[in-house]
Amino acid sequence: MKKRRKKAAAVIAPVDLEALRALFEDPGKKKAKGPARVRRAKKPEEAKSGEMMAHDRWMREPLFEWLEEQLGKVRILEEIEIGKSRADAVLVTEDEVIGLEIKSDHDTYTRLERQVKDYAKYFDRNYVVVGTSHAMHIEEHVPETWGIITAEEVDGAADFYLLRRAGENPEREMKRKLSLLWRAELHAVGEGFVKYKYAEKPREFLAGKVLEAVPEEVLQRRISEALFEREYR
Repeated sequence: MKKRRKKAAAVIAPVDLEALRALFEDPGKKKAKGPARVRRAKKPEEAKSGEMMAHDRWMREPLFEWLEEQLGKVRILEEIEIGKSRADAVLVTEDEVIGLEIKSDHDTYTRLERQVKDYAKYFDRNYVVVGTSHAMHIEEHVPETWGIITAEEVDGAADFYLLRRAGENPEREMKRKLSLLWRAELHAVGEGFVKYKYAEKPREFLAGKVLEAVPEEVLQRRISEALFEREYR
């Protein structure tokens, strides 16, 4: 997996930054003033008029640029294995790891039930991003705690709307979340709490010791720090 390279920023319409930041925060802490919206990225040359939301790859770059530029300290990792599924993207903030599932207009709900179960085990919050064809019915296919972002093409550019903010995921298992980390990252997360002699033990054993020894508040922050620092070669 290669580290994403940021592309040159495009001109965007004025947006309510407080509303944008509220996308991934606890609704009890802040409340958005209205639907978060930004118009991004012109239609790819190979896409016909009205087809920008038809394919996952045409939706991703506008969405990722939006998140990176508007939400402060954040890192996005793509195509992460979670159980029997693969997360389209993982959004890392200073103390949370958030799952992002993307459904373009050409995608179906065939695998979504399985994906929802896997996302629930690994992430603190979850969002689904959908194209126009799914906007009216996506609420029927994801739990109430899931956030929903809709995307549509307007005048050859992508518009994103916050339909529903994500709530805290009550099903997240810290052991599963720790499994997102590589061995070296697990060792760093447990530093100061886990005895050095366990460093060469199997990854699953080390994860268990980290889970036992590190307070959850510290663990949440250190997991995010490890993912922020991850380097792909």
